[in-house]
Amino acid sequence: MLAQISIRDIVLIERLDLAFEAGLSVLTGETGAGKSILLDSLSLALGGRGDGSLVRHGSDKGQVTAVFDVPMGHSARLMLRDNGIDDDGDLIFRRVQSADGRTKAFVNDQPVSVQLMRQLGQTLVEIHGQHDDRALVDIDAHRTLLDAFGGTADEAEQVSGLYRAWKDAERGLKKHRERVEAAAREADYLRASVEELEKLSPRDGEEDELAEKRARMMKSERIAGDINEASEFLNGNGSPVPLIASLVRRLERKSHEAPGLLEETVELLDGALNQLSDAQMAVERALRNTEFDPKELERVEERLFALRGASRKYSVPVSELPALAVRMISDLADLDAGEEKLKQLDAQVAAARTAFDAAARTLSVKRQNTASALSDAVMAELPALKLERARFMVEVQSDPGQPTADGIDLVEFHVQTNPGTRPGPIMKVASGGELSRFLLALKVALADRGSAPTLVFDEIDTGVGGAVADAIGQRLKRLSGTVQVLSVTHAPQVAARAATHLLISKGPSSEKAEMISTRVARMDDKARTEEIARMLAGASITEEARAAAARLLSGNG
Repeated sequence: MLAQISIRDIVLIERLDLAFEAGLSVLTGETGAGKSILLDSLSLALGGRGDGSLVRHGSDKGQVTAVFDVPMGHSARLMLRDNGIDDDGDLIFRRVQSADGRTKAFVNDQPVSVQLMRQLGQTLVEIHGQHDDRALVDIDAHRTLLDAFGGTADEAEQVSGLYRAWKDAERGLKKHRERVEAAAREADYLRASVEELEKLSPRDGEEDELAEKRARMMKSERIAGDINEASEFLNGNGSPVPLIASLVRRLERKSHEAPGLLEETVELLDGALNQLSDAQMAVERALRNTEFDPKELERVEERLFALRGASRKYSVPVSELPALAVRMISDLADLDAGEEKLKQLDAQVAAARTAFDAAARTLSVKRQNTASALSDAVMAELPALKLERARFMVEVQSDPGQPTADGIDLVEFHVQTNPGTRPGPIMKVASGGELSRFLLALKVALADRGSAPTLVFDEIDTGVGGAVADAIGQRLKRLSGTVQVLSVTHAPQVAARAATHLLISKGPSSEKAEMISTRVARMDDKARTEEIARMLAGASITEEARAAAARLLSGNG
């Protein structure tokens, strides 16, 4: 239920914090005091249309916060969880309206879209007036209300699921048929391409591996040239080793003829020969380590050329060639096995359609039976609402040839307001006041089924006499036993039935005496008697009016 509403700087409301209780609460006050502003504020907090004109004059923004106490399993909580919003504790809706027309929406302090706020609000509050009977305007809601009354809402949801399964199967069949037909048109190309790609047999990451190997081999080729040149110098015909060796031998022979003169030179040259010998062996080792097969380099380059050629031909990166091959093979497999799979999918579609048809027909029969029961329940409420000559009918038209997610039924509320007139859709036949009373009768017949936990009725008793107003009050009171009911009323008979009576008035602003501000006060018994007397007598309250007010209150206590 709606537990509290806080309003800041909205039209005439400067600052208002208002708590609500379960049962029936009425809001009364002089015309122009601000009752409609209060409802506009609630509508804004529920995701209603924003407007910069709602912001109080002199302020740059206004704000409305509504707090709801709802059970843990309520659909609003499930919707919040689906959207990743914490739903512990009360649900807090906050709407900020800027004077420039921009708005911001928050639920439990998390920013949300206005659309989500509106969807959540529709599960929590219904606002009904002579010109806003949403349950009667939306024909789809008629079917929903009939299912709620008959207890077939779960079956309707099952039918909806079967319809989705059928349509999903149809889409799968259509998609597969299109794929097979496309493959058939390109069969020759596909087979040639698959043959080419299977022969090429590209591997994931192969291009990078080959490119790296090619670069390594080309680098080795360049280094090998320098090493070959060093080897040729040390080991070839121009090698200095034989010359140095011959020189050492001659000097050794001469060293005997001149002792002490050549020994150091011979020793150093002999060491140089050893170093050159080591260098020869090192060069040979390096040469062996850089050896590669030129044909292998050629093979690598040819493979890269083939892969990159296929990449250009099929307009995909080399890295995607393996996946392309898989897709083309799959397309060929679909083509080859397509007819068999089409038969299977056809059978699945037929089975899904059969399951939907059976469930939809069963639901339709139950709706037909429920329609007369709902009509009778609403009709029973009409005489007391001064609609004793009217008839309420629930028309159920079944057309198996026009199935929808809601089944095969078109449900619409029809009325006949006077004998001899032609019955017709309720929105076309009934007047504004009659619509409100038909809605009230419907809500009473439904009790707490198919209803939001909070119902708001905006002056649905306008233009009716005392007996009818009393009947309206009785039914609002009865409704308040199962759901929270808020009613803006001018009828003392309705006000007297309330558990909580709130008086809306206006007076000087607390900020500027020249500005007007709307106030709401909860009335005690004495103040309530005075207000109901005013509603009975008008501007001049007499003792007779006070006595009548007291009798109304005592009779409805």
